[in-house]
Amino acid sequence: MEVSVDRIEQPWGARTPYARGAAWPTRVDTFLDQGVRPEDVERWVRAASLLHSDGDAMDIAVLDGRMVGVRGRAPDRVNHGRLGPKDLFGWQANASPDRLVRPLVREGGRLVESDWDTAMGRIVARSRELLRGPGPESIGFYTSGQLFLEEYYTLATLARAGIRTPHLDGNTRLCTATAGESLKESFGSDGQPGSYDDIDHADVIALFGHNIAETQPVQWMRVLDRLDGADPPRLLCVDPRPTRVARRATVHLAPRLGTNVALLNALLHEIIRTGRVDHAYIRRNTVGFDALMREVDSCTPRWAAGICDLPAARIEEGAELLGSADRLLSTVLQGVYQSHQATAAAVQINNVHLIRGMLGRPGAGVLQMNGQPSAQNTRECGADGDLPGFRNWANEAHVADLARVWNVEPATIPHDGPPTHAMQIFRKAEEGSLRMLWISGTNPAVSMPELRRIRSVLGRQRLFTVVQDIFLTETAQLADVVLPAATWGEKTGTFTNADRTVHLCDKAVDPPGEARPDLDIFLDYARRMDFRDKSGGPLVAWHHPESAFEAWKRCSAGRPCDYTGITYAMLRGPSGVQWPCGEAAPAGTDRLYADGPVWAAPDTCETYGKDLMTGDALTEEQYRELNPHGKAVIKAVPYTAPDEMPTPDRPFQLTTGRTLYHFHTRTKTGRVPQLDAAAPDVWVEINSSDAEARGLEEGDLIEVGTERGALRGRARVTDIRPGVLFVPFHYGYWDTEGSHRPGGSPGRAANETTATAWDPVSKQPLFKISAAQVTLVARAEGRTAPAPTTTASAPSRPGRVPATTGGSSAHATQWLEDTTRVK
Repeated sequence: MEVSVDRIEQPWGARTPYARGAAWPTRVDTFLDQGVRPEDVERWVRAASLLHSDGDAMDIAVLDGRMVGVRGRAPDRVNHGRLGPKDLFGWQANASPDRLVRPLVREGGRLVESDWDTAMGRIVARSRELLRGPGPESIGFYTSGQLFLEEYYTLATLARAGIRTPHLDGNTRLCTATAGESLKESFGSDGQPGSYDDIDHADVIALFGHNIAETQPVQWMRVLDRLDGADPPRLLCVDPRPTRVARRATVHLAPRLGTNVALLNALLHEIIRTGRVDHAYIRRNTVGFDALMREVDSCTPRWAAGICDLPAARIEEGAELLGSADRLLSTVLQGVYQSHQATAAAVQINNVHLIRGMLGRPGAGVLQMNGQPSAQNTRECGADGDLPGFRNWANEAHVADLARVWNVEPATIPHDGPPTHAMQIFRKAEEGSLRMLWISGTNPAVSMPELRRIRSVLGRQRLFTVVQDIFLTETAQLADVVLPAATWGEKTGTFTNADRTVHLCDKAVDPPGEARPDLDIFLDYARRMDFRDKSGGPLVAWHHPESAFEAWKRCSAGRPCDYTGITYAMLRGPSGVQWPCGEAAPAGTDRLYADGPVWAAPDTCETYGKDLMTGDALTEEQYRELNPHGKAVIKAVPYTAPDEMPTPDRPFQLTTGRTLYHFHTRTKTGRVPQLDAAAPDVWVEINSSDAEARGLEEGDLIEVGTERGALRGRARVTDIRPGVLFVPFHYGYWDTEGSHRPGGSPGRAANETTATAWDPVSKQPLFKISAAQVTLVARAEGRTAPAPTTTASAPSRPGRVPATTGGSSAHATQWLEDTTRVK
């Protein structure tokens, strides 16, 4: 049992050092309501973490029908009993007094309480009206990375084969699309090659754009315990910020934003130049190495130094770490995924492992990480723009196989072009061709780029918006129908973490009021719409979580993400299970691709690939010519500069990201006392020399503006790379007291400033490279500074009360609430 420590002041807890190759010691973390002792708990109900992608196994403490705490589960392979701050404290948000407990419908411009029959009746009536009129492509769905597998699969089935729309995607487009796309480009299919257990065996751990200390805190605990043990790993950190990871790194590279491909090409150049290449693995398992050699031949460290603004010697030190590793583990996250040439950069990291033969062995692997707890499931189940089971939409045999599973005609499933990604879904709503949008478990009015534009889209009279959530979020306030959902701990289902570990979460308590599980809502919609298969039976024939899971297993059979060997009974055992798990691997599979990819052949691959520069899809014929024998594809790519670069008027590069204590738009964590107190408001991280040059000091209120909008926050002066500003993206327009800030005038939302632009391959938005300026608003001690030279404003919108553009806080009060009255 862990020694009691303050898990806000010491978020990673006490150390349990261990040596390379040894088992990570257990440490059971527990937090209970004040006055509740472990012996008071009536029952412990199994679950796993909901507020990040670690998949930390835990048990929920229940007393008198309510949640009273959590504890880590010691035997689980993922966390060995440990929990991060969001794990320990986040569950308290479930009991917030402002939970949605009844459906809401819009009457006379206002959202008013209603009943389920009325709310669902309106949704069904609008659905049928649109299907009779403009057709299936007038309806779209935008979902989350926080639902359960069973819910995603049900949604994908009713959307693809019931409504027959190509417009289904999730907010995972914002955080994990590049992860999946990079794996498909290199290995022919999605699926993480590595395992968290690789931390136990690696002698070099490279973290590319991945602040693991804050995004996956339990795995950072694992790294810390290795660092304090015998034979510690060496760390390479690529990040413009002086993060906890950077401070412990052997080599820290802080390149200019938007130059990841240049840096990676130089690292590959040095690995090849110094002969640190596994030629036998390359010959046996890959195609494309010669093209890579040609591409990086001139990409010397000195060349990259001028682009990345890094010393060439430091780039050489980074290459030495990668090249000399006996067992190399690389992890990748948003610093790569949300930046310039995102997929191209992620693929180059895969290339490092392919040319070094660092795959499929303990300690040798790559983790293209996820940002959300069930982001992996959106990709598997087809709720993020792909077809379920990692099937290839451009392969008629794959479409026919899915049609067989669903017992529909292949023509029923839209596949005449790529599925619609999230940014296009919102663009179609903006243009008017999309007339109904169903949003489940996410808050795009804060999380999407260029928020002024998103608010305008969601507020349009002609768009019928359904929001399914647990609180009246900024997005829900703009809806026509709001459905109260149950959440984690109040329903049963499975989800899969970033290293393919499947966990079961059992229902611990009842949801409040009339709130329903997301699965029940989707099943109710499918029943009311009377979706049928080609035999006249119900298209969605399952009725509860376990039967939905069994239906998914049939869909996954014979596919890379094979779940056929997994049962709820197995998941109620001591640990989660890694897929693929079936007849060939009844206990699951820890690592992939020791002997090369197994799903990259033209007849089985999930994709024929894309051009990394343009995003243009390759044809089947092109892929067969490139990769006839189904090997891993080493794809080379040249560096190109970002479109948006600093100017004299906007001399900074603005990047956004996460903080340890919050998740996405603070819908849950902002309602948790410990987490909200730890990070109550937005801040702007600025380099000390940049601050001094502008007369800024710690705590000054400053405004950050781009050509799209502005936000205000307190200055946090650090050793972040000069010329870079960092802002956490979690903060929207509500305070814990329940008041709202005006959308459009300088507030707290980072995405007032970010651009509607995306990576050409993954279609993931570019949140990391906006050109920005900084203006002093008020001194930390309260002395008012001159008014800022620019402010953001929101234009008037049809049927909307326009946002204020300045004035007192009393004048700029309830914009979001006002808009709910006039839609």
